[in-house]
This record gives sequence, structure tokens and C-alpha cells, in this order.
Amino acid sequence: MEAILLEYAWVLLVLIGLEGLLAADNAVVMAVMVKHLPKEQQKKALFYGLAGAFIFRFAALFMITLLVNIWQIQALGAAYLLFISIKHIYDQRKSETGHAIDVEPEPKKGSGFWMTVLKIEMADIAFAIDSMLAAVALAVTLPHLNVFGMSDIGGINSGQFFVMLAGGLIGVIIMRFAAHKFVKLLETYPQLETAAFVIVGWVGVKLLVMTLSHEKLGILPHDFPHSTPWTITFWVVLVGIVVVGALLGVKKKKEEEAEAK
Repeated sequence: MEAILLEYAWVLLVLIGLEGLLAADNAVVMAVMVKHLPKEQQKKALFYGLAGAFIFRFAALFMITLLVNIWQIQALGAAYLLFISIKHIYDQRKSETGHAIDVEPEPKKGSGFWMTVLKIEMADIAFAIDSMLAAVALAVTLPHLNVFGMSDIGGINSGQFFVMLAGGLIGVIIMRFAAHKFVKLLETYPQLETAAFVIVGWVGVKLLVMTLSHEKLGILPHDFPHSTPWTITFWVVLVGIVVVGALLGVKKKKEEEAEAK
């Protein structure tokens, strides 16, 4: 029993680390989504997003066998993230070339508080599937363990279920605090906003790869999204975007400060 508990503890630690990595890119998406809101509303929107993420991850564990068959959810998530990323970069380029009006337009109704919360919740659904698929792949290797006298929960062994749930919920908490930090970072260095939107687009590519590798589409190999080459490629590109964005952002801020003097 001690050996089994140690194995569970080790897998839980790995899951927390994995969720922390997944939370990093998810948090950037959340930060970008709430950035336009007043500070008090930003906190509320992130709180509602946190509550939704808890619910969706809990539901995803019960419905994982059903959700994995609905590739359209991941496709919609990918399309939305790619859309907001490309639109922001296009609008910024248009503004820089002088084709846009200098006065900022009034915010659209779609940018209101509850619409922002809805967008966060929709992104949470896609993220929950991504997170739980990774958790299931890791936890199913564990030996069966009955917790609280229950053998199975939602078609999953109770021991495996609770270790996946614990890892997922801890990951959500990491995502919430990381998103708050990213919002502050974007406020301090608004020049980083473009890099943040590029990251949003890259996360959209990640969801697109998962969609294309779905067994019902079969455009990419089913195991490709979790393969070592793709995982390394994703994180190398993500870190590259962060490094280049940070260097350009700091350089631009120094130039603006020099011009101000």
C-alpha cells in the first residue's frame, strides 16, 4: 500500500507540474481577454473564469469519453483564438501604417463584462478538454485504488479520478494567479501586448493540431499532439515568442522614455 501511495503522490506532483505548464499559456489568453475591462471588473471576470474552470474540469472528468468525440469544440476554440490573435495584429499594423483613425472607437457591446466572461468560459471548455486528456493519459497508468469505498466514478477508477481532479484543480488555481500577474505585466509593459496576442494565436495552433489529430478526422496522427517532437516544438516556439517580445517591448519602452525626455 505504501508503494502505491508513493506512486500516486509522484503522479500527482507530475500532474501539478504539467498543469502548471498548461496554465502558463492559458493564463496569457485569460489576461488578454480581460485587459480592456476596468480593474475591478478584471478581478471579477477572472474570478468567474476560475469558477467556470473548476466546474468544466470536474465535468470533463465525468464526460471525457463523450467530449473526446466532439472535435468541433476544440475546432471552435482554435478558430476563436486564431481570430482574435490575427485581428489584433492586423488592426495594429493598419494603425501603424496610418490607415486607422487616431481616435480610439467606442468599445463595442461585445467587449462588455458579461460578454468577456462568456468568452472566458468558452475558452475554459477547450482548455478543460486539453488538460483532462493529458491527465487521463498519465493517471490511467496508476494501479487501481478504491477511495471512500468507491470503485469507479464516471467510468474511471476512484483513485485515478481523485488524483486527476486534484491535479486539475491545482492547475486552475495556478492559472488564476498567473493570469492576474500577466494582466499587471501588460499594464506595466503595454508594448508586450502584441507578443501576448501572438502567444494566443500559437495556443490556437495547439488546439488546431489537437483537432486535426482527432481520430474522427485523422489528418494528423492521433498521438501527435502528445508526441515529444511536437511538445518540444510548441514550448521552444512559445519561449521564443516570450523572449523576442520581451526584448522588443523593453527596447520600445526605452525609446518612448527617451522621446518623452
